Amino acid sequence: MRRIKDAIRDTVTPAWLESVPHNYGDAAAGTLKADEWCNLSTVFIPLALISMWGEGTSHESPEDAIKFRRILDHTMLLVSAISLACMQTMTHMRATAYLNCMTQYMKDLVIIHPNINYCPNHHMSLHLPHFLQLFGPVHSWWCFPFERLIGQIQRLLSNHKFGGLLWLW
Repeated sequence: MRRIKDAIRDTVTPAWLESVPHNYGDAAAGTLKADEWCNLSTVFIPLALISMWGEGTSHESPEDAIKFRRILDHTMLLVSAISLACMQTMTHMRATAYLNCMTQYMKDLVIIHPNINYCPNHHMSLHLPHFLQLFGPVHSWWCFPFERLIGQIQRLLSNHKFGGLLWLW
């Protein structure tokens, strides 16, 4: 967690990239929004992992170095797939690259983490390239706008009673 916080604090990002709270992980930071989760998983966590396990890092044993590098490479397959799926434009080549990343990620998942079982989301992720080709970039059909609306509705004052509407005229 310390390395992730260091990456958040020390990384200079472009103005268009919304950062995550500097106190991420603390209760005071609150809940991350969808965009913040995306940036955390595609920018800050990879930077933290690379600083710990990437080329030129030191480990207690060569076996540890190999194990951590495999985990890093495995994680980067998922990061690459997320980045490809979230691009502003979609091509057949990008959809294919996404599928290749996810296929390799899932093959390696049961090798690197033998106690992990596949879940329905893993299966569904392999159908995403079809939707990317049918509907275009994912940002044009994802649910973040609806999540934002639900968040606004949840912040409205309410007496938590269902039923009649209160008319203020």
